[in-house]
Amino acid sequence: MADHPSNKRSLDNDPLVDQEEEEEDDIGPMLPPPTPEQPRKKKRVLAHEKLYLSHLPAADMYEKSYMHRDTLSYVVASAKNDFIVTTSVDGHLKFWKKTANNIEFVKHYRAHMANITGLNISADGELLATISDDMSMKVFDITNFDMINMIKLGYKPKSVCWIHQQGQAQALIAVSEADTSKIHLYDGRAEGKPLHTIDNLHSQPVHLIAFNWRFNCVVSVDTQGMVEYWSPENPFDLPKSVGFELKSETDLYEFRKSKSTPTSLTFSNDGLKFVTMSFPDRQVRVFKFLTGKMIRKYDESLHVISEMQQAGTAIHKLDDMEFGRRLAVDRELEKSPAASFVNAVFDESNNFIVYATLLGIKMVNIRTNKVARLIGKSETHRFLNVTLYQGAPKKKGVYTLAMAASDNTTLKESEMVDPTLLTTAFKRNRFFIFTRREPYDDEGQQKGDRDVFNEKPSREEQTVAGTQERKQILGTHAILRTTSGDIHIRLLPDVAPKAVENFVTHAKNGYYDNLIFHRVIKGFMIQTGCPFGDGTGGESIWGDDFEDEVTREVRHDRPYTVSMANAGPNTNGSQFFITVVPTPWLDNKHTIFGRATAGMDVVHEIEHVRVDKNDKPYEDIKIINIEIR
Repeated sequence: MADHPSNKRSLDNDPLVDQEEEEEDDIGPMLPPPTPEQPRKKKRVLAHEKLYLSHLPAADMYEKSYMHRDTLSYVVASAKNDFIVTTSVDGHLKFWKKTANNIEFVKHYRAHMANITGLNISADGELLATISDDMSMKVFDITNFDMINMIKLGYKPKSVCWIHQQGQAQALIAVSEADTSKIHLYDGRAEGKPLHTIDNLHSQPVHLIAFNWRFNCVVSVDTQGMVEYWSPENPFDLPKSVGFELKSETDLYEFRKSKSTPTSLTFSNDGLKFVTMSFPDRQVRVFKFLTGKMIRKYDESLHVISEMQQAGTAIHKLDDMEFGRRLAVDRELEKSPAASFVNAVFDESNNFIVYATLLGIKMVNIRTNKVARLIGKSETHRFLNVTLYQGAPKKKGVYTLAMAASDNTTLKESEMVDPTLLTTAFKRNRFFIFTRREPYDDEGQQKGDRDVFNEKPSREEQTVAGTQERKQILGTHAILRTTSGDIHIRLLPDVAPKAVENFVTHAKNGYYDNLIFHRVIKGFMIQTGCPFGDGTGGESIWGDDFEDEVTREVRHDRPYTVSMANAGPNTNGSQFFITVVPTPWLDNKHTIFGRATAGMDVVHEIEHVRVDKNDKPYEDIKIINIEIR
């Protein structure tokens, strides 16, 4: 029967008909028109990021370290004169010269009779000033590495900063008092009388002063977190170069609001930004200088790092025991005066900030808001005060990023620059040098001793050095080459020296070669090391059984633990096993001397082979050899 024309809907002009085969009319509501695609948010990128990163240190481990007689406080470097200055809490100061691939010691001063509380280099890189609790300031000519002036202050100083322009006749320097809010201005080359005293800027002692020479402006911060901009010329008002009149237009009250105090304030090379590190909130903040607006904020607080560690979202996941140790050190640091040495600096491109954290030294791309690189993560030290050297010491001219980006083939020399990061560490009388070179060669062998004893070591350091030498002789890594694949083991000579010595010596002598895994229990462990292949034999390198080395430092709290097999207390010989699950019931019964770090798939492959009623695999799985590194 034909449809009644009044009940039939005309679809001649419906665009959906063109996309479908002809069919009976649908009854019901129509679908909404397709929504237009939302434009995707552009991903932030930094042009030439690879080039900028090539001008920053990349090695995970420090290449060299050098000593002071006491704990280091500051380290500063300048590419202008290729110099480095280090100071220690006992008042000593050392000058170093940057060479092509290292640094050379130049001169040593007993600059002060008490702790050096601050130092600063002038904008032209010609003058260095240090202040101390001995109520004095010393001025040095950097080019000639000479002390040129001594000023008795008559008060305990808190901070110091050169505030004169390059080429200015008068070397103006600002020094704040530790017990009052006063800031005194001196001529660093003249006698010790203050030229001016500023007492109306702050209400609390000023502990940070920084000079932006590009805009001829001084920024000071007091102990309550109040930030002030001022001109280095009388009447010391707010400079006209800045883009605000009232502080309420800025984010400079940020520290007062958060009840935190900046430990450092550093300007970018172009003077348009500055970065601060603050305690106790552990925030890294980046501000625009001209507007005083905060543009970046990075949370490095302990509770955030702990949450990321537990959730597995940290940039570098640490072993739980190592993380706990580092956490304890950082809590101690927070209560220590050494927290005031923690700083953050810009690289030469002004795109990256560099600062030390619990996990290592971070290099953060402030354009993309991402951690571009993390170095020093495998080191045990808690790094504090960092400085960057990005010059070219073996060339007479300055090698810039513009030169590196050019097509001039004569400038395309990768050896021209030697990016170097120098840093102090908590409770260490050494400073550490990170470059683009690892301290180990391609075969994993250390290139000489990276900890240079340029001072007479203390008795404690001599003991540590002896332990390190013993570790080098024994080896710290082993590779079990089996018929099923390789298993990598990190040895623990500090925890079980006798067990490691026994294992390493047997391995080097070929004792374990061609021995089988004679006992394999699924969901428990795999065992080897018996010369008879049945678990009844094996002796130590000393001929007799040796004693257990049980400690609370390491436990059977995780899989892939490597332990000595025994027949009871103090009966260790040559047999050992690798667990595949946590086995806490073995604690205090077996000596742990290693952890498997790679080849876990090989461990599980061996674990799942078919075995007889005595847990011996039907098909032999042999150790081909063991390589010690």
